[in-house]
Amino acid sequence: MFAEQRKSERKVLRTRARVLMEGQPPASGRTSDLGANGVSISLPDPLLVGQAGQVSFDLLVEGKLVPVTARAKALYCIFSGGEFKVGFQFLNLELSAMTAVARFLR
Repeated sequence: MFAEQRKSERKVLRTRARVLMEGQPPASGRTSDLGANGVSISLPDPLLVGQAGQVSFDLLVEGKLVPVTARAKALYCIFSGGEFKVGFQFLNLELSAMTAVARFLR
């Protein structure tokens, strides 16, 4: 049985994302869901679990696109459907990003 490790509710989010991990070139991917503590992003190449970097994506909040950029750490990396699904945990989310995420999740 798989134990749910997420600490917060998730909401479907399908949008383009950009991932910039330390020591690697930028990668483009697509988000699949978002929670208060993190985001899941599908990427063409695997990432090392525990690796830190930056994730960027746009949220539609109250009819406006809000860009979110956050420091994040890869918690898992699973090969699925021809791509790598990476779960990121936000690290020290800035207030503006935290507010946008909270409004989106409402």
